Amino acid sequence: MKKLTISIQRDSAAALREMGKRFIDAAKTRHSKGDALMFESPAAMFRVLSPKRWDLIEKLQSVGPCSVRGLARTLDRDVKRVHTDLVELIDRGLVERTQDGKVRVPYDVIHADFDLRAHRAA
Repeated sequence: MKKLTISIQRDSAAALREMGKRFIDAAKTRHSKGDALMFESPAAMFRVLSPKRWDLIEKLQSVGPCSVRGLARTLDRDVKRVHTDLVELIDRGLVERTQDGKVRVPYDVIHADFDLRAHRAA
């Protein structure tokens, strides 16, 4: 089962430490915890993963590889807008093109992992 974990890491040093830890754990156990996609803020994540793009990912996971036009039809959306969303999702690695030109989600599971914490007064 191929898994992607999406997280928010405001601290770039913490993000690098987390990536290093994942790499070391995978090397020691010879078992990967899956791929990771990190954003620096909730706003950055929601710019990429808008509600329509989440719908697109969910639909692709349920129907499997399909053409851009076929996907747009099943989503009842304009082909050009679906194509624009796919370009962004492909750039981020959430969607990929197959050899025959179709699009698909390469993950069985996509897990979002983040906390929103209150700021404490100093």
